[in-house]
Amino acid sequence: MQPVLYRALTDQDVRWVREVATSDEKRDKHFPLWSHDWWGIRRLFDNPNRYCPYVADGQVVADLGCGAGYYTLALAESVGLEGRVYAVDSDEKAIRALEEKADKRGYRNIEAHASSAHDLSFIKDGSVDFVLANGLLCSMAPQFHESAVNEVRRILKPRGLAYLGVDKGPWSYVGRAEWEKIHEGFRVERRGDPMIGDRWAVVSTKQR
Repeated sequence: MQPVLYRALTDQDVRWVREVATSDEKRDKHFPLWSHDWWGIRRLFDNPNRYCPYVADGQVVADLGCGAGYYTLALAESVGLEGRVYAVDSDEKAIRALEEKADKRGYRNIEAHASSAHDLSFIKDGSVDFVLANGLLCSMAPQFHESAVNEVRRILKPRGLAYLGVDKGPWSYVGRAEWEKIHEGFRVERRGDPMIGDRWAVVSTKQR
């Protein structure tokens, strides 16, 4: 049985997300810091190392919509001292929490930015080996989706890969039609089964 506080916070957060998703003026969705790892419970069903096989020592990674760094630290460990991880989130509190964790654990290869992913001007063209954008677009204000997808395409190296993933449901900012349209600008290496609504894809630039 869930503790009362845990259940209350969860219900409150779900109500807030639904309210924002259905409002006329949609904006980026930011979540309480505790919800980024659910007080450590998230590790029981979501391995923070799950995206590490996509990267290698010395590579450059962009973790877009990184939150408080649930996957960021593991990616930084995988690319090593010669690599770099750009950690980007529009939530300043989440970025500060990430910076504190990175500093405490001695990571010096993480460059954190409190910024929307629709403007990644601090990342050079064609300089990133792997982009992680899992849950980014379904939490980003819809008017910025196109420019964010263009930025992913711009920063990827010719042989780079991006993992794109979005939630489904009334509180998601990405519908089925938009999700399919996003794929048109990339070469799809592999993807989830659209028949069951499994919305993830590993993509590369078309010139790969």
